[in-house]
Amino acid sequence: MKKRILLCFLAILGLSIACKEEGKADYLPESVGAMNTLTVVIDNDLWNSSVGDAIRENYTAAAQGLTWDEALFSVTQIPQQIFSGAIRNTSSILYVMEDTLNVAHMKSNMYAKPQKVGVIKGHNKEELIENIHKTAEEFIAAYKALEIDKAQKRFEKSLNKEKALEDKFNISLKIPSIYRVGREEDNFVWIDRQIQKGNMNIIAYTMPWDSFKNDSTFVQDIVKMRDSIGGLYIGGEDVPGKKNHMITEKAFSPYVFPAEVSGKKAAEVRGIWEMSAYPMAGPFLTYIINDKENNRKLVLEGFVFAPATKKRDYMFELEAILKSVQFNVGEEKN
Repeated sequence: MKKRILLCFLAILGLSIACKEEGKADYLPESVGAMNTLTVVIDNDLWNSSVGDAIRENYTAAAQGLTWDEALFSVTQIPQQIFSGAIRNTSSILYVMEDTLNVAHMKSNMYAKPQKVGVIKGHNKEELIENIHKTAEEFIAAYKALEIDKAQKRFEKSLNKEKALEDKFNISLKIPSIYRVGREEDNFVWIDRQIQKGNMNIIAYTMPWDSFKNDSTFVQDIVKMRDSIGGLYIGGEDVPGKKNHMITEKAFSPYVFPAEVSGKKAAEVRGIWEMSAYPMAGPFLTYIINDKENNRKLVLEGFVFAPATKKRDYMFELEAILKSVQFNVGEEKN
């Protein structure tokens, strides 16, 4: 009997704590901050030492697949003394300090929501640097996931309602209404938006399920696929004696990573596109998704043309759109 009473008490206590935590989250202010910004809370002396160097090495490293070097994050450093008020409401925070503890962990929604606060403490600089390097990959992934989620929620305020993707491929993407369908073919959809100095583009098509069987030629096969699609659908103004169309940059192979999109295994490809007969180029991001249920590979790609303009945040918006893909949307309505 006493055991049952104890178990009931613990259950009630757990429920009470959960409700308090949920209630706390309900009253938190909305987080603020521009896309891909990181607030680093650290004393000036540490920031200007080898500890700050370790932070910069990891968090301001060049983002992959851009036409010129742009940092992963735009970093703002502030000392602990002024970390108060509205500053605490920024969405991505890295808190670094010397302490009696040697710990490194990520916390959620400490001062605002949604929010990620990476906490790194150590007895000395050596421990801080070790913890910074050890957690960088995990923390960067958490900050990026938060930004993706925030972006997708912003898109939902005004979505493109065109049905080309649903009609052709039975999929949906959270695409802002500023984008427009520019071209439809039997196995190809091109959606784009105009920006100040160029355009942002999304294309979708499918490949047979048994494509890319040979691991040893995987990258080369991806390049062939992209170049073939470019030749068919993404042309430019021809020059005398040459057909001009989009191809994968010849000088360097694209980066290829394993990924997961909408719960399905995928390959993530980042690199530079160029035109075959004209000096024009920009970054691209491709997801080749294993859609086994529909016996196909679904290919989603975003690419940007914006000469003499920073492109990191444009590419991040496209990444957020592509990662919002949902499958078999027509069946869900039936």
